[in-house]
Amino acid sequence: MARQRRYIVLISLLLVSYLGNAQVSSPITLDRPDQTETPYLVPVGYLQMEGGLQLEKDFATKNTLWPTALWKYGVNERFELRLITELTTTKNQKINKTGLAPITIGFKARLLDEKGARPMTSIICHLTTADIGINKEFHNNYALPSFRFLMNHNVTDKMGIGYNLGMEWAENSAPAYIYTLTSAFSLSNKVGMYLELYGDKVKTMPTQVNFDGGFTYLVNHNVMMDLSGSVNLKDGLNTSYVSLGFSFRTDLLKNKR
Repeated sequence: MARQRRYIVLISLLLVSYLGNAQVSSPITLDRPDQTETPYLVPVGYLQMEGGLQLEKDFATKNTLWPTALWKYGVNERFELRLITELTTTKNQKINKTGLAPITIGFKARLLDEKGARPMTSIICHLTTADIGINKEFHNNYALPSFRFLMNHNVTDKMGIGYNLGMEWAENSAPAYIYTLTSAFSLSNKVGMYLELYGDKVKTMPTQVNFDGGFTYLVNHNVMMDLSGSVNLKDGLNTSYVSLGFSFRTDLLKNKR
């Protein structure tokens, strides 16, 4: 409980700090709530937190992420630093444990701008640590890398298509090939929605095919909320999740501009 209180205090302090920030030209964009990471980067000098409560079901195991948080900082117009922290509760017939999952560090780099049929393209590289700041209940014996190429097409002013291709490494299985395909729609100046197919393929294992969808609400230029859910198209409700998110950004360089 003490760790949870520290998370709440930290998030509250950062939330308060965004008030009075100078606005950049575009509203906040997120990598959540869908599984497709956006090629857009955080503005230079901004710290952005994308967090949420997530309830997951994987057959007999139930996971609660409270919160899961992605921290991003815009270094320049083509590069951002990233940090992922997750406070997790895992429950099944044999396990009931709560702790901080292995911390993930990484970066996003913008490679290509959108031009004609060429999509905007970025790359994300992550490394999930083995021992940094985690409980003994949640432990990796080795650091685990992952990468994704992120592509996006703006079809109209109110519709976009995004897709990711990449790989993730795990300790107890062969690497997974990742794919995502999402379509996003602007319902109004503040409300958006998306529909998505995503999954992975591990050697000798069936291809995973999942469907999810959700809504976003732009509270103001720097704050967004979201609601989403997912099911596995093969296993149905045996594997699924529901998530409620809250994200914001703050200008750390506002006094130096």
